[in-house]
Amino acid sequence: MSEKQKWPDVMWIVRHGESAGNVARDKAEAAGLPEIDIGVKRDVDVPLSECGEEQAGALGHWFKKMSPDERPSVVLTSPYIRARQTSELVLAAAGIDKDDITFIADERLREKEFGILDRLTKFGIEAKYPDQLAFRSAIGKFYHRPPGGESWCDVILRLRNVIDTLTREYRRERVLIVAHSVVVLCFRYLLERMTEEQILAIDRATDVANCSVTSYVYDASIGKNGKLVLGQYNFVAPLEREGAPVTTEKDVPVAPK
Repeated sequence: MSEKQKWPDVMWIVRHGESAGNVARDKAEAAGLPEIDIGVKRDVDVPLSECGEEQAGALGHWFKKMSPDERPSVVLTSPYIRARQTSELVLAAAGIDKDDITFIADERLREKEFGILDRLTKFGIEAKYPDQLAFRSAIGKFYHRPPGGESWCDVILRLRNVIDTLTREYRRERVLIVAHSVVVLCFRYLLERMTEEQILAIDRATDVANCSVTSYVYDASIGKNGKLVLGQYNFVAPLEREGAPVTTEKDVPVAPK
């Protein structure tokens, strides 16, 4: 075991299970409505759907099949209800007691903030804020920051700080991160040192599935002090093996790519 190792031994980055907001967005889009009725005042309070609960349980069973010294020893979760519920259901199904591990709700892992575009469908954005749609089209989603919201770069900035924490406090641990689709992609951008074009090409190719696993394993043979190497991306076999539905609904709101 190298004394120079600064990374966790393994890291799993998981998108939360399907949420009630994901379902509401699909219904609003299908009906051509301008706004999404998520049923709560704040996005942070949107819970999992029944399907999302099933997905989280299926993922937990996948972890349960691992030996105790292979399962997560640290869980870092977005504070949003849907992510916290996913984390807790995964641990319960895996037979892991929260009191036996490090479990932290970290606000830096929260959803990308949509600002004035919050809860609007693509129809609502086109009708209410056509200037923002044009601006986003001109500069691209990577840099576009809606008033009161965040760009992908803003998310990346806070995740750089999360990586500092990982290398300082969780070296040689087995870390499970439960967050949101943009967070999954922005972690890939940082850990694999991608360009804007590379990460947006991945985003265009496929949506991050609910409760999918993106994993990294430490490889001591790479570089001076080793690094994390991508093992799996958007891995949904744990859900498929349990017969849980695989869903790829986007987070809300959505605008054309």
